[in-house]
Amino acid sequence: MTRLARHYVPEQPQHVILQGLKGPAFLDEGDYLYFLACLADAARVADLAVHAWVLMPDAVQFLVTPSYESSVAMAMQAVGRRYVETFNRRHGRRGTVWRGEYLATVIEPAVYFLLASQVIDHAPVRNRLVAEPGNYQWSSYTHHIRVRVDSFIKDHPLYCALGNTPLERQQAYRDLGAQPLDEGEVNNLMQSTLNGWVLGSAAYCEWAAQAANRRLMPLLLRDRPPKVRPTRDLGHEG
Repeated sequence: MTRLARHYVPEQPQHVILQGLKGPAFLDEGDYLYFLACLADAARVADLAVHAWVLMPDAVQFLVTPSYESSVAMAMQAVGRRYVETFNRRHGRRGTVWRGEYLATVIEPAVYFLLASQVIDHAPVRNRLVAEPGNYQWSSYTHHIRVRVDSFIKDHPLYCALGNTPLERQQAYRDLGAQPLDEGEVNNLMQSTLNGWVLGSAAYCEWAAQAANRRLMPLLLRDRPPKVRPTRDLGHEG
């Protein structure tokens, strides 16, 4: 099925994926640190609120809220171009690091925001890079439980609503992570992002289409939820 063009709905979060082309996109700690510096700078310039992130050897994922229609595109293009130039220079390589352009979709926050945040923060565990999410340095999990503070992250109101105090929010986020993820919903999230379909209830999708003033889902999916199809986790394959 043809992928829809990327879309934008004001004040609505997006799940974003950038896939590596061949081999790892990060070869050492310096690569990871430099990518994060690029992300922080690009997010500031493009006025892009970053809520969650993970960098894995062959894929990165973000949960963001753009301030205007081109926020995500500007930030991803700036990050990709700047990072690739330095990566190639540092490692004596040529060509691109990424498999095409970024993939993204709008998600219904009340239903999918916390799920997407958990999917991102637990991706290293799902891909068998570590046994516990807190053991992986290159994700926002430790920010969400406040072991570390990522200065470029803007906490979403739904994260803040997990508790009245920072300690309550941190514990609530840990408790969410201790519960098994619904594999059907995880697959819906990944398929929607890979194909550019808005993800949400029928009412939300209709509202989003009106807000965006354009069609945001394939016609045959408008009246039923996305079909669940097997899909591998993005990232390292164990």
